[in-house]
Amino acid sequence: MTGGESAVSGRVAIVTGAGGALGRATALRLGADGFRIGVLGRPGANLDETTSLLQAEGVAALTLEVDLRDADAIRGAIDRAEADFGPVDALINNAAIYPATPFLEIPLEEYDNVVAVNQRGYFLAAQAAARHMVRRSTGSIVNVGSITWHGGWSKLASYVSTKGAAVSLTRALARELGEFRVRVNAVSPGAFPTRAEEIHPNPGDYTKFVLDHQALKRRGADAELAAVISFLVGPDSSFMTGQTLNVDGGWIME
Repeated sequence: MTGGESAVSGRVAIVTGAGGALGRATALRLGADGFRIGVLGRPGANLDETTSLLQAEGVAALTLEVDLRDADAIRGAIDRAEADFGPVDALINNAAIYPATPFLEIPLEEYDNVVAVNQRGYFLAAQAAARHMVRRSTGSIVNVGSITWHGGWSKLASYVSTKGAAVSLTRALARELGEFRVRVNAVSPGAFPTRAEEIHPNPGDYTKFVLDHQALKRRGADAELAAVISFLVGPDSSFMTGQTLNVDGGWIME
């Protein structure tokens, strides 16, 4: 755990799923904003690489390897970040799994795993972080949803349902935690070109599908999602809570 003095004097953010493309971009952006970063995710999910990239930029970063199906491990990781870094100001619930299986063929074990990581994991991480935030009457939680929950997606029933749950959780927590000055918002990314697209058999056809549906006829960049998350945990959104921002190139408009 190392970092420059300017970063150490800043706020603390935990990013789950920080070894993936969108999580890493978010961690790097928040690090550039002056946050110390808890790099949280499952073991073997490229967390150390994200931590090293942050440290190379002079950002204090701590790797937190956690099985996101393990309630005690999630709570312990957030408590460790508080103990090692100081008060956690922001939690970004980003980690997710997305097996592509036709609905009628989804085995119960697969469904339970998706719910455990994408829904229960978000709930538990938010609860653990909010317990600290409420005591200080400050904090911000951002839950990463997906535009898939707006209109459904074939072969992703488990994933889509959990992303809808992330938005519902956002609204419930915003209502309940508002009196403690803890803000809770969500972002729904569109089809960013990450490894998640490997579930589609033909990349060229999928890119055409994406561009046909977006108002902006280009693919989004990871840093563009990270910038919106930065806004939601920053002072410029201080009167926003319970909201979901679509970051999708104009795919879903509502």
